[in-house]
Amino acid sequence: MKSYRRRPGRLLGVTLTNAFMWLLVIIVVYPIIWIFINSLKSNSELFLNSFGLPSKAMFSNYIDAWNQGLSSYFMNSIIVGAVSIFFTIALGSLCAYGIARFEFKGKNFIFYLILGGLLLSPQASLVPLFRMLDFLKLYNTYWALILTYIAYRLPFAVFLMHSYFLSFPKELEDSARIDGCGSFTTFTRIVLPISRPIVASVAIMTAIFVWNEFIFALVFVEDAKMYTIPVGLANFKDALNTNWTAILAGIIIASIPIIVLYMLLSKSFISGLTEGSVKG
Repeated sequence: MKSYRRRPGRLLGVTLTNAFMWLLVIIVVYPIIWIFINSLKSNSELFLNSFGLPSKAMFSNYIDAWNQGLSSYFMNSIIVGAVSIFFTIALGSLCAYGIARFEFKGKNFIFYLILGGLLLSPQASLVPLFRMLDFLKLYNTYWALILTYIAYRLPFAVFLMHSYFLSFPKELEDSARIDGCGSFTTFTRIVLPISRPIVASVAIMTAIFVWNEFIFALVFVEDAKMYTIPVGLANFKDALNTNWTAILAGIIIASIPIIVLYMLLSKSFISGLTEGSVKG
């Protein structure tokens, strides 16, 4: 009788949960659909009928956006993103593994000092970073963005990987050492290949940050040929004549790599976040 009485309450809870989840899906998906539909219109049709379907699908807007400079902005984001992701994973994994597995004086202090980087605001560090990069002759170069992105993503990468490595079975490492492997060989040949879920998580989180970052890319790079996608799309806007549909088409093109990356690594991404949160 108790289970029978509780059943309507559970059914109501499931129904409300599903309704809430569908509401979230609509809130997230609808703007993307709206942008895609309007990217196929002319500028006049965009303002006259922004919530209707296009009278004629103008896929030429995507070609115009690509030829207007998005191709170079896209390549700049790829270069900066790939290098930033590589070094964030490489440095973050080495640092996290060393703190998680080895005992040395001041280990906890170093770990908490690194985590303190999560508290730094990009806006607060903008001026000192600008002066530092200018002094090092790195202003208006790819490295001005790459080094900044690595510095800002390393604390989060170390935090996630440290928790994951704590839950890693030590027996595998002990077996490798018995076979004559050193610490670095054990890490690169045993630990890192098995840690693909957390590596994928860090890669996706870093890629999203780098791909969407605007303020550093705007301040640290002056040459328009080196603009990344966010700054490049903002550069599409003109005071007298703005091709809004080309901007919308550029937004759709810019979102494709992150969507594809997440689809390819989604299982590893979720697994890495859940396993990494169990311990630590």
